[in-house]
Amino acid sequence: MSTVEVIILAIIQGITEFLPISSSAHLILPSAIFGWQDQGIAFDVAVHVGTLLAVILYFRQDITQLTVGWLNSCRGQQSTYGTLAWMVIAATIPAGLAGLLAADLIETLLRSPWVIAITTLVFGSLLWYADSTAKQHTAMEQIGWRQVLIIGLAQAVSLIPGTSRSGITMTAGLMLGLDRASAARFSFLLSIPIIVLIGGYQASKLMKNPEIYDFSSLLLGLVLAFVSALICIHLFLKIISRMGMLPFVIYRLLLGVALIIYLSFFV
Repeated sequence: MSTVEVIILAIIQGITEFLPISSSAHLILPSAIFGWQDQGIAFDVAVHVGTLLAVILYFRQDITQLTVGWLNSCRGQQSTYGTLAWMVIAATIPAGLAGLLAADLIETLLRSPWVIAITTLVFGSLLWYADSTAKQHTAMEQIGWRQVLIIGLAQAVSLIPGTSRSGITMTAGLMLGLDRASAARFSFLLSIPIIVLIGGYQASKLMKNPEIYDFSSLLLGLVLAFVSALICIHLFLKIISRMGMLPFVIYRLLLGVALIIYLSFFV
């Protein structure tokens, strides 16, 4: 990978990991459109570590409370954050199982520009519907097990490229009555075990098929993904509190239409 490719792909990963616009779609598309080589598993691990560090740093207070609450719950001391910690774990299970069972199918059949174009439009429209009709009467701390199960199942669907993990979990949260900030916070907290699972899976593949590492490129990718993700989370929470999800819906619809035009006439 050239330095330019490292910079562009790391920033794309950092920005799109937590926005409801699909990080996998934006990482696949440059290769498909510009003919770039696959960035490799080591680079994937590096940028995922960067985004993981960003979300942990930004939500460190929530994570501390969840960790303390979970440890106390293991000792029989129940609390709101202890229950919430178990909910985050439970909501991760469907996506983890889906990833194990359907990884080959996703890698071979679904990682295509046409799939991305269609899912970008479909789930962008669904996000618009959820945001425009949301009741927004439930805070994250008031979430129930039924809501958690549905959000967890929605997260499993996000394994389809172009769906957007954050987008579909926020969509489900809004449809279930969570306010925008709570839907976003819960989605971000859900990203932590998922990123850990993805990074661990990629690292296991890396150990089976070691690559020749360019450590300077990996470090650059990690740092850029970390910084861009940190800025993105902060700005995203401000944007949705003022304008809702509409800017991201518009972007997804424009991207989907542009992709269909490009694939229909220029490929």
